[in-house]
Amino acid sequence: MWLFQKFRLYEPHLRNREGVVSHECRHVERLQESLAAGHGILLAPNHCRTADPLVLGFLAKEAGTPLYCMASWHLFHQSWLTAWVIPRMGAFSVNREGIDRQAINTAMEILETAERPLVLFPEGAASRNNDHLHALLDISFLARGAARKRARLSPAGQVVIHPVALKYRFGGDLERQGDEVLTRIEQRLSWRPQRHLPLLDRVAKLGRTLLCLKEMECSGQTQTGTLAERLDGLINRLLCPLEQEWLGESRSGPVVPRIKALRIKILPDMIEGRVDEAERRRRWDQLADMYLAQQVSYYPPDYLQAYPSVDRLLEMIERFEEDLTDKVTVHGSLHVIIEVGPAIAVSPERDRSAEVDPLMSQLEEALQGMLDRLARESPKYRPRDAG
Repeated sequence: MWLFQKFRLYEPHLRNREGVVSHECRHVERLQESLAAGHGILLAPNHCRTADPLVLGFLAKEAGTPLYCMASWHLFHQSWLTAWVIPRMGAFSVNREGIDRQAINTAMEILETAERPLVLFPEGAASRNNDHLHALLDISFLARGAARKRARLSPAGQVVIHPVALKYRFGGDLERQGDEVLTRIEQRLSWRPQRHLPLLDRVAKLGRTLLCLKEMECSGQTQTGTLAERLDGLINRLLCPLEQEWLGESRSGPVVPRIKALRIKILPDMIEGRVDEAERRRRWDQLADMYLAQQVSYYPPDYLQAYPSVDRLLEMIERFEEDLTDKVTVHGSLHVIIEVGPAIAVSPERDRSAEVDPLMSQLEEALQGMLDRLARESPKYRPRDAG
């Protein structure tokens, strides 16, 4: 770990594969105060890009501490190089398709001993929505479990959560980069490039078209209603039949927890090889429907309209490209802001009378508030011909 930090060995990957060329850490002193106090520290960042785990290396270096990070087990099976590097950067695996008690116990031990801060991404997956926080997975049980153990120490110790806001600012030529991506997609649809439209209108037109195509694929016809209603309708058309089969009832609410509940039922027998080839193919089709539902949920209906910034427009273009080609292209230079929020003290006991865990509510409110403030640092999009 000291080798990666001392020589910043993560920077070439960030620069070449993610386009991150500069960084800025804010309020590092908040983390340093918790370190000096000897607290068990849980860092909870938003998760908008695949670069997120590596950019936290900048924070680790400025704070003068190595980090541990819980990472999905599939990352350890992508290549021999990845499997070798990730653990040496402080990551350990968690199997998200069930209850991975070994990973949970490891995380609790890290917080209990306060050896170094632990990073958990409560959104669960990279969303590419920098300014919008998706539903958080419940990490309070882990933090409270460690807090109970530290409370029994002599002298008693404490566990704190620091929300960490990650904000990426685009430094390239959005008109040129956006035109290149959109032209490829439009030609794939047999369109002539829609360069007569401002970039924002061009993106909106393409988004409506792609939604219509998915509605036709899934239900045989386009749907009516507001954009939010149509997106929800498509998601439920994909997930409700699966929930009826595997969970006994259709559900509602945030998409990622719904998909997690389905994957816990569908994947174990596939992983253990307990299904024949026909059933395996059927379940792969179901997993593909779940993945599509998750991707659809990452298009907040009012995201661009609420604040049409350069960075949000870039994110939408990148998401179109990623969903259609399954590839991520570096489109220009990115500057990342890493802001540490005030420590949230973790009580060993939960208020059972509260419908939602107050700790998770406090974390979500703090993190979204930080993202809202940082969002205003993004310049609004102005068509080039309008100056």
